[in-house]
Formats: sequence, C-alpha cells, structure tokens
Amino acid sequence: MKKVFDLDADYQPEIFEFNDKFKTSVKEIIARYPEGKQQSAVMPLLDLVQRQVAEEGAKSTPVYGGWVSRAAMDHVAKVLDMHKVKVYEVASFYSMYNTAPVGKYLVQFCSTTPCWLRGSEGIIKATTEHLGIGVGETTVDGKFSLMEVECLGACVNAPMVQINDDYYEDLTADSMTQILDRLSEDLKPTIGSQTGRKASMPCSGTTCLKEQAKKAGVA
Repeated sequence: MKKVFDLDADYQPEIFEFNDKFKTSVKEIIARYPEGKQQSAVMPLLDLVQRQVAEEGAKSTPVYGGWVSRAAMDHVAKVLDMHKVKVYEVASFYSMYNTAPVGKYLVQFCSTTPCWLRGSEGIIKATTEHLGIGVGETTVDGKFSLMEVECLGACVNAPMVQINDDYYEDLTADSMTQILDRLSEDLKPTIGSQTGRKASMPCSGTTCLKEQAKKAGVA
C-alpha cells in the first residue's frame, strides 16, 4: 500500500510542540548520543511525536491515532538542528511513521506469502465487513484505520496482524472480529497467539526438549 505523504494537505496542523511530559523524554534521548551527533535521535523523536499525538487523540472527539505532521517534523528538525528535508526523508521512508491521520487503532494486515497461505485474505475480508470500511480507510468514529503492509516477522504464527504496538497471531475470522469488538469498547484483547500456542512451537505442541518445555511452563 502506498504511503500517504502530503505536506500541504488541509489536515496538516499549523504548530506542534512536545508537551512537558515528552520534553523530559526528548532530553533523555538526545543525551544518549555523543556531542555533535544529536541528529541520530531523529527516529526516536519522531516516535515520541507519534505517541504524544496518540495520547492527545485518545481524549478527543472523534478520537484519532498517532501520526507525524509536517509541523511536528519541522519541530524535530529545530530541536536537533538539522535540515527539515532530512527529517522528511526519514519520516516518509519508514513505514512505522504515519504521515497522515489514522484511527485510534491502526490495524496493519500482513498479506505476504506465509500469511496469505494461512488465510490472510479471510482475515482482511472479515475485518472490512465487520467495520464497514476498506483497506486504507478509517471508520467515521475515528477508532479504526486499516492498512496492508509487508511482512511483520511473525510468519510461524500466521495469519497475524499488528494493531498499534501489539501482535495478534494464529487468527481466524471469528477471533479477529472478537478482537475488534473488544477494542471498540476500549478493552484490551489478549495479545499474541489466539489459540494459546506458546511462542513459536508447533500447533501440535512440543516435539523435542519436552522435559525442558515442561519446566519452563510452555508445554
């Protein structure tokens, strides 16, 4: 899915500043880098922007999720004393940064080969039908946005989705809609495998190191 990156869009706010809570984190992050290398903090600062916006959005009506505006990129550039275009390049390149408004819960579907073989198309269909929106769209209440992405690295527990910071794995159409229902009520679903699978063991259970698995409580 092509990433939206429009610096002159109507939804772009005029100003952004870190609030007092996040200013403390900004100082801590910059202090991790040697003198003269503060620009290396650009990625974690963009992540802080997204998290601050998400916190503000959760208290708004309608709600919205975390994203990085042009004003925020300009502010990060000022804080780190770097050219604005350098910040734009980072924000537009990495898929972890949302450069356009998104819903409170950003549902990212993996549909590359392992997830596709395990039924990701059915997961996408169940979600779009349940929410009444398509991929790339946001619900009217601002709670959900849908996005199709490349491999998220949990292939062994396919099909899976990432929602905000959490992975939901071993999905079926039913378990996916149950997750959406809980999130719609702002309740926390069980993260990870939805079948009770421990880590990345076979679906049938442990096949080796069984005694060690029992001692670790994963058998």
